[in-house]
Amino acid sequence: MSLSASSAPSPRGWRARLAGATAFRFESLLVLAALVAVMAVLSPVFLSVSNFLNIVLSTSVIGVLAIGMTFVICSAGIDLSVGSLVGLSGVVGALTTANLGLPWPACILACLAAGAFAGSVNGFLITKGGIPPFIATLGMLGVARGVALVLSNGVSIYGLPPEVVYLGQGRPLGVPTPVIVLLVVAFAAHVALIHTRFGVYAQVIGDNEAAARAMGVRVERHKVLLYALSGLLAGLAGLLFAARINSGEPTAGLNYELTAITATIIGGTNLFGGRGSVIGTIIGAMIMGVLQNGLNLLAVQPFYQQIAIGAVLVLAVWLDRVNSAEGWRR
Repeated sequence: MSLSASSAPSPRGWRARLAGATAFRFESLLVLAALVAVMAVLSPVFLSVSNFLNIVLSTSVIGVLAIGMTFVICSAGIDLSVGSLVGLSGVVGALTTANLGLPWPACILACLAAGAFAGSVNGFLITKGGIPPFIATLGMLGVARGVALVLSNGVSIYGLPPEVVYLGQGRPLGVPTPVIVLLVVAFAAHVALIHTRFGVYAQVIGDNEAAARAMGVRVERHKVLLYALSGLLAGLAGLLFAARINSGEPTAGLNYELTAITATIIGGTNLFGGRGSVIGTIIGAMIMGVLQNGLNLLAVQPFYQQIAIGAVLVLAVWLDRVNSAEGWRR
């Protein structure tokens, strides 16, 4: 059965319908509370102020990545390249100041531009080239990592300006600067996802692409913009990471895409499109941050931490499928 423009839901109707769908999954908040309680019992230093700041600081990079992932996944896409873009953008930004001698604003712009450009390439490969998102972004994962290694000769690039380093190490009013950046990005993304056509159309595309076309949505252009946004936020995450360690590290962001996807799905974004929640994504990122921090405090080897992250991802997808099936029954 074909959809006509008259029978397609209006943008305002979709906005009203999706406003409730973008609310975070309450179970995720319960999981976070339970995880905090368990870690507090197992480690006496877990609830200290310094450790809490460490958690939110380490979560900031993953949180920024996961916000971009939320827009892509709710449109029924996937971006496996964001981890490599963290490394590439950090290297490109460091090269602009350390090697080219450009002023510090150029470093920031270079990081963002590198991520946005790579994300746009992903979008064009998917829309114009007809390459599935999984394959296109998987290819970009390898390309971006390789380019970062070539540009840096496989070594860290030092010499970031103090203004840039402040973005990763500054603490205005005692709050780490990356946390402030995360909160600002999360607020803007939450408003965009719910209250703008850009965010609503992303969810409409993920729910029913044919209906989106019938509504007059330029689906191909919108997808390019969504992947460009994911790349832009990956560039911002790379900037925060480089500023935090005061260097452009070509191997930065290794396996970050897995953690970002896990945080997004845990927070309530439907892996198969049509529903997204920035608030839920932040909760999911906090769950991953608390889990990794707690395992570190308990001296659990990193190899087991990777097992835990993979298991949490599988469990989150399974629970999402169960909730979707129950929703259809009702």
